[in-house]
Amino acid sequence: MDYDSIILQLISLSEADPWYVPLLSNASALLFDSMKDLNWAGFYLLRDGELVLGPFQGKPACIHIPVGRGVCGTAVSQNRTLRVSDVHAFPGHISCDCASNSEIVIPLSQNGTVFGVLDLDSPLLNRFGEADQIGLEQFAKVLCEVISF
Repeated sequence: MDYDSIILQLISLSEADPWYVPLLSNASALLFDSMKDLNWAGFYLLRDGELVLGPFQGKPACIHIPVGRGVCGTAVSQNRTLRVSDVHAFPGHISCDCASNSEIVIPLSQNGTVFGVLDLDSPLLNRFGEADQIGLEQFAKVLCEVISF
């Protein structure tokens, strides 16, 4: 996976318009289109103390996720990337799509404050490795630097 190329495309998209709605929409499409074996790629944004569905690619998803629940909510409460090889073994996993078997969630923050997460799901077990985590964390870091609310 060529994460450097995807990051350059993200930067180019942000130059067209860094506002969060089009940028997150295109970022989710970019990842969904570029990565193999995904069935969902998108964002959840914090609003009133809970995660709310943001721009995404894939099947309809859960709209509200409490902080501390599921993989996304746990990633926010711990403020760290969670790479889950088998979501069915994750305590408190929230199943939005029963076809999802593995997941990676990266918290998004500006000025030290988490504002949401990047969430990718796959129908394959063990889909996301260390190289994916490093590349996606870099993607998320650049996204947080260029996004405008």
